[in-house]
Amino acid sequence: MKINVIKLLGLFLIAITIISCGDKKTEKNIAEVQKPKYEANWESIKKNYKDPEWFNKTKFGIFIHWGAYTVPAYGSEWYPRHMYMDTANFNAQLGTGKKGPTKEFLHHKEKWGDQKVFGYKDFIPMFKAEKFNANEWIDLFKKAGAKYVIPVADHHDGFAMYKSHTTRWNAYDMGPKRDVLGELFKAGREKGMIMGTSSHFAFNWSFYNKKDHFDTSDPAYADLYSSKGQNLEEPVSEKFKERWWARTKDVIDNYQPDILWFDFYLDIPDFADMRPKLAAYYYNKGIEWNKEVVLQDKNFSHEAFPEGTVIYDLERGKLPGIRKLPWQTDTSIGKNSWSYVTNWKSKTANQIVDDLVDIVSKNGCLLLNVGPKSDGTIPEDQKEILLQIGEWLTVNGDAIYDTKYWDTFGEGPTEVKKGHHSEGNNKDLSSEDIRFTQKDGKLYAIVLDWPADGIVKIKTLGKNSEYSKNLSIKKLRLLGSDDDLKFNQNNDYLEVKLPNKKPCEYAFSLEFTL
Repeated sequence: MKINVIKLLGLFLIAITIISCGDKKTEKNIAEVQKPKYEANWESIKKNYKDPEWFNKTKFGIFIHWGAYTVPAYGSEWYPRHMYMDTANFNAQLGTGKKGPTKEFLHHKEKWGDQKVFGYKDFIPMFKAEKFNANEWIDLFKKAGAKYVIPVADHHDGFAMYKSHTTRWNAYDMGPKRDVLGELFKAGREKGMIMGTSSHFAFNWSFYNKKDHFDTSDPAYADLYSSKGQNLEEPVSEKFKERWWARTKDVIDNYQPDILWFDFYLDIPDFADMRPKLAAYYYNKGIEWNKEVVLQDKNFSHEAFPEGTVIYDLERGKLPGIRKLPWQTDTSIGKNSWSYVTNWKSKTANQIVDDLVDIVSKNGCLLLNVGPKSDGTIPEDQKEILLQIGEWLTVNGDAIYDTKYWDTFGEGPTEVKKGHHSEGNNKDLSSEDIRFTQKDGKLYAIVLDWPADGIVKIKTLGKNSEYSKNLSIKKLRLLGSDDDLKFNQNNDYLEVKLPNKKPCEYAFSLEFTL
């Protein structure tokens, strides 16, 4: 039988072509599968991102400001900055505040010596954390009723509270010589906590005042005090942004945080290119880890992160009404500091519970900060406040956890101020101030104080109110009480006669089954 060589050669070439095309098609399919969901641009992020539902169910978390700045324990966690302010106090935007040396500068000079000889770096070996016990902290936070915990990983001072792969200035190699963040993550996750962390490191670029008579200008310590020169207005260098990115990735990759919180300096124009890069990287990592992650930012002076791409966070402030997208207030038990200081002034548990209720009624969560001492202990007054909040949540948790906002957040005469750092302008809420939440066919009316006459009048639930027209109340109970409650609904309000015995301190919750 004769073989047609030309025909065989033709068939062979056709087969090679088919296989080659098939390989290219397969390579294309693989590339499409491997293509990340989020690209580093806002169009891609807005198209694909949705706020994780789990976060808005948690309602209450704990923030932890702890670092070498707790050794001097003076002023605030900004002591490392203010101790170098010898002629004026410059704010974060580099505006000149009060002229003359700061109290921290004078205090440091008197107690610790000249800032050229004894600088902030010299507090780090003194930061021992010898009594730190991660399990004890997490147990306390659980008793407080918190569902998530966010320890600071990197503060403005540049000292990392974790086992860093990018800087020698870290808690694993210096000071405590322990992976503080890692220990807290391990203890928290073993005990069912959602674990996140925060980065404030972007401001390290401008945090320290640089002068020849300070150690901050010594090149040997530029990896702690930043490489910025003495020009206050020097823009953030590309080299520093690379350092910031390397540190951020180090935390993301090695600790896989459920929540990642960022401070205000990330919002400045110099970091504009880093923001979508961060969001895309972190959200893609969440997909890789098979979990929905939460990115939080302040949008401090403008919309640095477009709405609907992160969870909005308000520092020491609240909103006057409902925000349909989830949001968060971060504030501290301390009125005057985030980190432990010897003159720490605590808010009351009553004030914090009122804040929690008001925030939750408006679709928010509360992130409450504690300030441990340098030895790793949480002061007794802060512990007591946390336990008091926990006792309240044990009784009233049904009205808080897993709830959604109602048609209106509430009623009452007390106005709530809006915006960052506005909490100092708010007055205490009263027995006339009521907040609403809802869940599983139940409406909760949380009254912010016990009325002197034992009678609650809820105008929002009066027959003539626009909010009560389609409501049919089947049952009423006071959370934490076994007493039968009587109520009367007229055109102007729904009236409830309370029992003689309070079920709890502070606010209390009326549960209406609809």
